[in-house]
Amino acid sequence: MDILIFLIQQTLLFMIPLLIVALGGMFSERSGVVNIALEGLMLMGAFTSILFLNLTRSFMSGNMQLIIAILIAAVTGLVYSLFHALAAINLKADQTISGTALNMFAPAFAIFTARIINSITIGKNIQQIEFTNTYRITEVPILSKIPIIGDMLFKNTYITTYIGILILIISSIVLYKTKFGLRLRACGENPHAANTAGIKVELIQYAGVMISGALAGIGGLVFVVPTSTNYNADVSGYGFLAIAVLIFGQWKPKYILLASFFFGFMKALSNSYTSIPFLFNLNIQSYIYKMIPYIATVLVLIFTSKKSAAPRASGIPFDKMQR
Repeated sequence: MDILIFLIQQTLLFMIPLLIVALGGMFSERSGVVNIALEGLMLMGAFTSILFLNLTRSFMSGNMQLIIAILIAAVTGLVYSLFHALAAINLKADQTISGTALNMFAPAFAIFTARIINSITIGKNIQQIEFTNTYRITEVPILSKIPIIGDMLFKNTYITTYIGILILIISSIVLYKTKFGLRLRACGENPHAANTAGIKVELIQYAGVMISGALAGIGGLVFVVPTSTNYNADVSGYGFLAIAVLIFGQWKPKYILLASFFFGFMKALSNSYTSIPFLFNLNIQSYIYKMIPYIATVLVLIFTSKKSAAPRASGIPFDKMQR
């Protein structure tokens, strides 16, 4: 039971950023705009928010500092996503190329800027941005006393876990229970019909891309904080893995939850196999375990991609003059 609890806790650490970023991608693609810039958006969100944690660590700490950092990550991702929205919606550019350009620019910008800032502040030309992890919650009062569930969900955790679950709930409500969600889905399926009905398609698409940017930015921070104490312009390909989660999850929140749990569990196994006697005693090379999440990604997409039902207008630039 102790091993199971440990695995679930580790799974949540890797699952929550995947869940948040994939939900962001869902909003964009549901509006009709393919967003493969999730990796770059995560990088930029993580960069500015971790920089904030670094610069304020002498006089701030704890979850209040983390919450402010989350807001900074969201704003950064939102602003950075506007470049993709401008290219894809206004300029009718190829959405894959636009997203790729943002993915390429983000790490270069983060490394260059971090080196300049570190040269000024600490006199070292390094790209790592360090922070002090003071955000782990030892246990949540009362809830941590619940048998099994308390140990899994309410001990040795982060507030980001609960924020991720909250984002999932809000995303489901917005997508299926609001006028905005109905209009978003309409734009992703048949934007010309939506336009005829009086819906401002471009405005809805901008909103979808901006939401995806904000959530991807948050996801970048949520990935870095529980797994490291420095930021090195890298999120381990999680933006691309989130795209796989989005496809496997059929662009629907409940399936995205299951898909992110699956991939999070695979990642937890690859990172924590030394703590599981059965896996450790197999004497398999460590790099094999490191490959598990990515092998699982390829296999899952091979067997499920044929059944994928992406929004019909996703990736097709909207033009009022065409029908």
